[in-house]
Amino acid sequence: MTEAGEQIQLVRDATFVRLGRNGDIQGVSGRAPDGLFLNDARHLSRWRLTVDGNAPTTLTPSRTAENGDTSTCVLTPAGTRDEPPAYAVFREQTLTAGTFTEHLRFVSNRPEPVTAELALSVDADFADLFELRADDRHFAKPDVVRSGHTTDDGIRLEYRRGEWQARTTVSCRPAPEVVVEAPGEQSSRTLRWRLRLEPHAEAELHLTVRAQPHGSRHIPQAERIERPQLADSADDLMRAADQGLADLDLLTIAATGVDGQDVFVPAAGIPWFLTLFGRDSLITSYFLLPHRPETAAATLSALAATQGQRHDAFSGEQPGRIVHETRRGELAHFRQVPYGRYYGTVDATPLFLVLLHAHYEATGDRSLAVRLEQHARQAVDWMLTDGGLDSHGYLVYTPDPNGLINQNWKDSADAICFSDGTPAEGPIAVSEVQGYAYDALIRTARLAHDVWADETYAARLRDLAGRLRDRFLRDFWMPGVDFPALALDGAGRQVDVLASDAGHLLWSGILDEDRGRRVGRRLLEPDFFSGWAIRTLAAGQKPYHPLSYHRGSAWPHDNGLIALGLARHGLLEEVRRLSEGLTAAAARYGYRLPEVLAGYDRSATASPVPYPHSCSPQAWAAATPLALRTALGQVGAL
Repeated sequence: MTEAGEQIQLVRDATFVRLGRNGDIQGVSGRAPDGLFLNDARHLSRWRLTVDGNAPTTLTPSRTAENGDTSTCVLTPAGTRDEPPAYAVFREQTLTAGTFTEHLRFVSNRPEPVTAELALSVDADFADLFELRADDRHFAKPDVVRSGHTTDDGIRLEYRRGEWQARTTVSCRPAPEVVVEAPGEQSSRTLRWRLRLEPHAEAELHLTVRAQPHGSRHIPQAERIERPQLADSADDLMRAADQGLADLDLLTIAATGVDGQDVFVPAAGIPWFLTLFGRDSLITSYFLLPHRPETAAATLSALAATQGQRHDAFSGEQPGRIVHETRRGELAHFRQVPYGRYYGTVDATPLFLVLLHAHYEATGDRSLAVRLEQHARQAVDWMLTDGGLDSHGYLVYTPDPNGLINQNWKDSADAICFSDGTPAEGPIAVSEVQGYAYDALIRTARLAHDVWADETYAARLRDLAGRLRDRFLRDFWMPGVDFPALALDGAGRQVDVLASDAGHLLWSGILDEDRGRRVGRRLLEPDFFSGWAIRTLAAGQKPYHPLSYHRGSAWPHDNGLIALGLARHGLLEEVRRLSEGLTAAAARYGYRLPEVLAGYDRSATASPVPYPHSCSPQAWAAATPLALRTALGQVGAL
């Protein structure tokens, strides 16, 4: 769960609901939409309770239970000091896979009988998540029919657009006495009851909402995973790691594996990304490897099942390419957005190879590497061909007019820029991706040697990796500032802004030892390190902005990869300082790291300044404390 401003959020099995602090849904859109969501569609856009003709007073605002799928609040009708409320309403709301339930308990406060008159206004707009984002996009939706129907025990709300159909049903016990249609609205309904309360007695109302998205017959439910005991001492980092594991349980969703069976993988985050994301799910799974290697196996299987097979310019699909994200919403179905299966990422494919070997290395289990051998070879082929290694010497991308301008982890439109703020133009070769490619080639060579018994292929990959490393050190290194460029633009010019991506190069091992240590120490200087975390851009540069998504904010997962890189280069003090800053930030957020923090210095405020559009919970941020523990363990500081 999370409490975002005036909202309460419940999550379970690819379903989430965001409610007001009184348990209502108002139909908000923009940065913090409320409603019941499944498969990228809003299945409840209105859920408003009134008692005795008015909105009730909130005595105790909604609070979530520890498991994250139940909230409770206490409401009353109007009252005064001399005429206190006649009864109280104890409201409990619970979420399971595709189902939202509410239990209302009315408790009389008076010695004579009382009648509670209550009404519930209900609607479902079935809006696609991409419609609700505040980015000024508008989508034509011809021939849409929304309707509402009264049933024996409640109502049924339906949505139809051609072959696309979705439904929300509301079942009530007891059934409503009256169902009223809202004038001029296609589907809105108000359900009414009169409940008699005997003196100091109780009455109950049970409501069940079932979301039935298009094409869905069954919503798989993930088993609750027993969280490992991480440490004997109850320190802040352990608490943050334990909270991260709890959040990852909430974010676990079902996907189809390479054998056609359900596997359970980490979704990227809420509200916008409760779906399989190539890069996010891979890095999250890598951070989890020492604790939950089965997550890596599931993620690899799901991504192998969606690996590109053909060329499709609209979605970016190419043979061997690993998917960026998958969507099951209406707009994706009608190809009004390219995200049904969207392949616009340059880094998911090498990261797939990195995780495949890392899983084998961590577990000693050869079976997954054997099963996915052909998928791995196809991923290498993509890197050499469509990915650009053969033709450009590097993995490159060009801006996608249908989807993402930038296709590395810093994927906002202005993220890849020169020190004067000018955006780079493609084909763009981003620095950290070359490190991923180098590591992918080295690791796949090891699989070829150790598991596939193909030394010829292994030698070829080692040779490709060595030549890539030589080119990288020649073309990306900026001697004047003793630091690697963020990228090379389409003309081969160094994109010279100082960026945190350099820390990923320590993790992948593409830098030599001496340069790696110099870069690692540079990242802990005050213009980069805020005291909480390393900023995406060093402060003092023209494009730096502490509230920019990728040009001055600080991302926990970015710092987690950097921490692992610092540990790889034996930078003990730097690992300690970075871990202390992130752990202190987590402690001030109730031990839950958000997706991204503002870049303001630690000396400015007692707590980190939040980034206003951050997802929470978010998978790779949740897994970051585990990466910090691994890094500290590698340098002997844990």
